[in-house]
Amino acid sequence: MHRYFIIYKPYQVLSQFTSSEGKQTLKAFFNVPSDVYPVGRLDYDSEGLLLLTNDASLNHRLLNPSFAHEREYWVQVDGDISEKAIQELQRGVSITINGTKYRTKPCKATRFANTPDVPERNPPVRFRKEIPTSWVKLILTEGKNRQVRKMTAQTGFPTLRLIRHRIGSITLDGLLPGEMREMNKNDIYTRLFG
Repeated sequence: MHRYFIIYKPYQVLSQFTSSEGKQTLKAFFNVPSDVYPVGRLDYDSEGLLLLTNDASLNHRLLNPSFAHEREYWVQVDGDISEKAIQELQRGVSITINGTKYRTKPCKATRFANTPDVPERNPPVRFRKEIPTSWVKLILTEGKNRQVRKMTAQTGFPTLRLIRHRIGSITLDGLLPGEMREMNKNDIYTRLFG
């Protein structure tokens, strides 16, 4: 029987259940059947929405670039991000993936007027009172390795905190870091693929 879970992956946790590196893994937070695994990944230093399942067809549909489903990230950047930088992100920027130059696809990028309502991070982002921070919402349809961090750095505003808030129409709403919710197949597929 296929099982489907959405989780809020905490900061500094690997997107896997085993580790040879001595780093914390999903196993420390989530008790799921042994055949359930993460679909895709979030970097160790990123946090937010991750799907866990034993449904291989869902894995294929979510990770195959031809399906181009939306992923929404909430990004705290170093500095007071400019309108010029937002426009650069929207048009696509040149980053390096595996030693090769890559131009990101156009995306939706908007600046939050106010700090979004997000849980405190542990440990917190380093505070420097002389340098402001700002929050940006990025909606991408691709997911290259460390893409969001590379994109904001390319515009001159390095990422301080990165939260994946949404995949398709599934969001983190109602979840805190380390929390999980089980969903049924129909709900998952409808909210991911319409």
